[in-house]
Amino acid sequence: MLLSIAFFGCKSKQNKTSYDAKSGATKIVNTLHYPQEKHLKNIKQLTFGGDNAEAYWSFDNKKLVFQASNVWDLECDQIFTMDINDDLSNGEKPQLVSTGLGRTTCSYFLPGNETIIYSSTHLADENCPPAPKKEDYGNKYIWPVYKGFDIFVADTKGNQLKQLTFEDGYDAEPTVSPKGDKIVFTSTRTGDLELFTMNIDGSDVKQVTNELGYDGGAFFSPDGTKLIFRSSRPKTEEEIKEYKDLLAEGLVQPTNMELYVCNIDGSDLRKITNLGSANWAPFFHPSGKKVIFSSNHKTKHSFNLFMINVDGSGLEQITFDTVFDAFPMFSPDGKKIVFSSNRNNNGTHDTNLFIADWVD
Repeated sequence: MLLSIAFFGCKSKQNKTSYDAKSGATKIVNTLHYPQEKHLKNIKQLTFGGDNAEAYWSFDNKKLVFQASNVWDLECDQIFTMDINDDLSNGEKPQLVSTGLGRTTCSYFLPGNETIIYSSTHLADENCPPAPKKEDYGNKYIWPVYKGFDIFVADTKGNQLKQLTFEDGYDAEPTVSPKGDKIVFTSTRTGDLELFTMNIDGSDVKQVTNELGYDGGAFFSPDGTKLIFRSSRPKTEEEIKEYKDLLAEGLVQPTNMELYVCNIDGSDLRKITNLGSANWAPFFHPSGKKVIFSSNHKTKHSFNLFMINVDGSGLEQITFDTVFDAFPMFSPDGKKIVFSSNRNNNGTHDTNLFIADWVD
C-alpha cells in the first residue's frame, strides 16, 4: 500500500503500495468526489501535504483535532487543532497542541471544546521511538504498541495540563463519550491489549474486554451506552503463539480485524462483521443504528469507507477511492463527516483531511 501512515492504536503504521508518479505506470487521478459517493456532498480538502489523519470533532461542530507527520519539519506524529473554516492551502501550520516531543496519537476533544486528550511517548523518551523493521519479522505487516504511551490533557493552545494514566506499558487510543462523562482507551496493564473506561478526570478505571487479542480504536454510541471497536483475535494455537510472541516485543500484526459492539461495561458483546481482511476505524452513524468504517475486504490494495447496521446486515460501500479512505467521523450534529484520504494528492504519498456534508 502507498505511504507510511500511522494508523496505530487509533492509528498505526500503514504501509501502502507506492505508486511512482514519474514512471508513467500509474495514471494520476486528482479527484475530490467520485460519482458513486451519493452520501457525500460539497467535499472540501482541509490539509495539503504530509500525513494527516484521525481528525475528530469538537462538541460544538466547529473545530477539529488531528495528528500530522512528514510536514512542518516534524520528526514524527504530533497533535494539532484547526477551525473547520481555516485555510491551510498555502502550507500554514495550525496550532500545535502536543509537546512536539516523542510520538503522539489518538487525540479527542473534551467537553467545553477548550481541552483535548491525546496519547504520547514524550515522558518515556523525547525522541521518536524507532519503528520496527518488517524484514526482521519475515516482511509481515506489524504495528508497534509502544509501552511509553500515556494519556494526557492539554488545552487548545498547547498548554500541558494533566497526565491521566501512569501504568507501565501501553495506554493510548482514548476517545470521549458524547455525554461527556467517560473515556474509553486501550491498555496493556493486565497483560493483553484490552479496552478500559475511566471518568474524564482519570478516575474509576474499569476493564471492558477480556478476550485474548488486540481490542482497540473504540468509540461510544451517540447515547453513550455502547462501544464500537475493532479487534484482531487469534484463534488457532499457531495464531495465539504468534500474537503472544509479538506482543512480548511490543508489536501486533493486525492484518485481520473485525468489528464488535458491546455495552460500555462489556456486556452483550457482538461481532458485527465477518468480512476478512482489515476492518477498522469504526464510528457510529448519528442514528446509533449503523456504523461507518474503513475496510480493504473488497480490494486488498485499497481501503474505502463502508457502512453496516449494528446487527451486521445492510453492508453498503460509501467511498470509491482507488487507494485509501479511513478515519471517518460524523460531526456531533450529524450534518457533516470528516475523513482521511489519498485522493486528490497528484500521485504523491500525501494523506489529507477532507470534510463533506452528509446525505442519508
